[in-house]
Amino acid sequence: MEVEFAFQELTDIPEGCKVPEGREKPWGTAHAVYAARNAVKGAPFAVINADDYYGVEAFEKLYQFLSTTQDDDKYRYAMVGYRLGNTLTENGSVSRGLCSADENGFLTDIVERTKIIRTNDEAGAAYSEDGGETYIPVSENTTVSMNFWGFTPSLLEELGSAIAEFFETKVPDNPLKAECYLPMEVDRLLKNGKATVNVLTSNDKWFGVTYKEDKPYVQASVQALKDAGVYPEKLW
Repeated sequence: MEVEFAFQELTDIPEGCKVPEGREKPWGTAHAVYAARNAVKGAPFAVINADDYYGVEAFEKLYQFLSTTQDDDKYRYAMVGYRLGNTLTENGSVSRGLCSADENGFLTDIVERTKIIRTNDEAGAAYSEDGGETYIPVSENTTVSMNFWGFTPSLLEELGSAIAEFFETKVPDNPLKAECYLPMEVDRLLKNGKATVNVLTSNDKWFGVTYKEDKPYVQASVQALKDAGVYPEKLW
């Protein structure tokens, strides 16, 4: 597999804009994807978090989608959705995008919840909107986004416009910390009727190192996959 690196540079911003004095924080996940525009070279592409394990099934499903789907009167995108209960850690709260889909399996809405925990009640999980003072039950069977997306090259042009608008409307109000988020830009394309997002569900268990205490569990999980023959003993 050929590997090409694209770096998210603080200075890679729209013409006529400038980096605010004192800014160190990157410009967000939408900008991170946009930074790879010259490496994508006009092909459909996937987006993942580098520090997450997504499972074999997710890659197979997204490959099948990207190799058989093209834009027509709308942009045709996809995301791999996971069961919320398969994405929680025992060591604290997590942020997840709770997804809604229509009867045809197309994404209709993503709501970002920034403090979700596992619970022992019937729902199996709950989220807080007030910093943990109170919690609202949510089913552990809810489909969530783990930032595993499939796009056509049309997204990169849209992100270019979105980032330019971001610098006009968001950066002046919060010059040191404002970020342009990929899920929010996808949601905007959905709401404007310019795109559809096919929700491809995976039954695999996601895992990642959200907290340092997660590391032994992740190591044991990877070893179990190797023991089961899913992966070879020597991965790298």
